[in-house]
Amino acid sequence: QVQLVESGGGLVQAGGSRRLSCAASTPSFSHVNFMGWYRQAAGKQRELVATTLTTEIPNIVDSVKGRFTISTDNAKSTVYLQMNSLNPEDTAVYYCNANIWTRAAGARDYWGQGTQVTVSS
Repeated sequence: QVQLVESGGGLVQAGGSRRLSCAASTPSFSHVNFMGWYRQAAGKQRELVATTLTTEIPNIVDSVKGRFTISTDNAKSTVYLQMNSLNPEDTAVYYCNANIWTRAAGARDYWGQGTQVTVSS
């Protein structure tokens, strides 16, 4: 059974930094294809923030480019989102997303439970 466990959310002042982590727990003989982060602000649709898939999908969206960095630890099946120079517009629930192949389900997307990031002005 696949589980994505996120951590690192919280309250931060504008201009501050935060690092989100997402660890994937996967069954034997599975493979993590790629991982990424989405966010959803109150009253808005969920949007892509960054992904480790670099072929067709942009690695990181323009609105956070230069401030956010995505990285992975493949050995730990963990993805990180380093967020610097945060501003109130970054306030949202951040969701980890992973495309994982398992014997039982093939390749499919999985989602974490979400972690709230609130940036105060």
